[in-house]
Amino acid sequence: MKTLVKILFVTLLGATLLQASAFEKVATSADVKVTLISEKPLSVGNNSMKIVLADEKFKDAEVSIKVFMPAMPGMPAMEGTSTAKDLGNGSYEAEVNLSMRGTWQVQIFITPKEGKKIRVKTSLNI
Repeated sequence: MKTLVKILFVTLLGATLLQASAFEKVATSADVKVTLISEKPLSVGNNSMKIVLADEKFKDAEVSIKVFMPAMPGMPAMEGTSTAKDLGNGSYEAEVNLSMRGTWQVQIFITPKEGKKIRVKTSLNI
């Protein structure tokens, strides 16, 4: 009986891990909650990021993402921008290029059909 319970537990744990995304981060501003999701672990190079907006009023917004790393001694500043593709229902997808390991600053720009442009800031560590 104990063996059956162990097998069931391992099977459920494995199924749960398969459903989880490799990277997920929530960022908020006064106006909106944004969830960044990547199916694969973030790595140096191109990364596909899903951007999910929690509020229905941003359903048909224009969304873009900017990633940057400030200049440091012996290294220039690095920056990349991408316009996100609308997937529907407040979900968007964008490609971002993280050209080296370290902490990247992220700014997500949301321009709704009506109202002012919103910026949500967060950071990524790879």
